[in-house]
Amino acid sequence: MASPDRKSFLLRIDPRLWAELEAWAQQDLRSINGQIEFLLRDAVARRRKSAAPVDPAPPAGDEGQTPPAVTPS
Repeated sequence: MASPDRKSFLLRIDPRLWAELEAWAQQDLRSINGQIEFLLRDAVARRRKSAAPVDPAPPAGDEGQTPPAVTPS
């Protein structure tokens, strides 16, 4: 039985993909569940890294202002 802090759900998966995951899990010395969880965590981490940071809004009061002109000396 699943522990209370873990979510259980039914996953329908193509038998060929299952066979690939099973072989991969054996190579990595993991259960199939552990392998799928590892892959999902890796995918989420990669997605977070690749998410473009949001540019902060300019400080209030700077809208429409031009920087002071620089005169050569």
